[in-house]
Amino acid sequence: MGAKKSKKVKSKREPKPVVEIKGLTVRYDRVVLRKISWKIERGEQWVLLGSNGSGKTTLLMSMAGYVTPTRGDVIIGDEDVAWSELRKRIGVVSASVAQKIDPSETVFEVVLSGKNAMINHWGKIPREDRKAAKKALRKVEVEHLRNRPWGVISQGERQRTLVGRALMCKPKLLILDEPCAGLDPVAREDFLEFINRLASRKKGAPTLVLVTHHVEEIIPSITHAALLNEGEFVEAGPVEDTLKTSKLRKTFGENVSLRKAAGRYRLKVD
Repeated sequence: MGAKKSKKVKSKREPKPVVEIKGLTVRYDRVVLRKISWKIERGEQWVLLGSNGSGKTTLLMSMAGYVTPTRGDVIIGDEDVAWSELRKRIGVVSASVAQKIDPSETVFEVVLSGKNAMINHWGKIPREDRKAAKKALRKVEVEHLRNRPWGVISQGERQRTLVGRALMCKPKLLILDEPCAGLDPVAREDFLEFINRLASRKKGAPTLVLVTHHVEEIIPSITHAALLNEGEFVEAGPVEDTLKTSKLRKTFGENVSLRKAAGRYRLKVD
């Protein structure tokens, strides 16, 4: 009898990162970002920490296609997409978006406008878009505000609405650019608890990058941290390896001490 033919075992393909940045450099009159490389994998939730002027906003705006870098690439999964298409793959919640919204737009209309990554809404609304907007309103817990004008809702309600807007295009990545700015302490904690619930969902949780310069805003669901100083990464990796006093001193250029209590971080200037 002949030898049995061995069955070929199909090798599993390694899953691609949600987003991969390669050698990203942005130069204006000076270098703002220098050769940034960064992989964000499925199941990871990130915080991007850095002081004012460190390059955080330029980095996220480059990732989302609002700033064209001097050199480098942003790859979304298997796609090396055009820069103009990045904003349809990456959702951004930022003050620059909020400032452009017409005060008379309803919460429902603001969320709808995220479908095509545009500011304010006009034109006929397809039925499937209405259904998607209703689902997004439920997901961000503002369904009861759907007919309320943008101009009369609170800052915390606006931030939730902007998250719903960003989720409308089913982004591969959701970037929150200093979302707690302008919130009072109670509203800040309420919003952070909401983001923690959203990021902790077993099904449908977005991959998240929370951009801040306050370690106090790092919620328990955050798994990884990237530390940025003068346009370069000090460190990027799991929070337990990255959030160290020595590394935060390099990040902020100050003599600081990091403490953790009840699952939250605190930074003290020595």
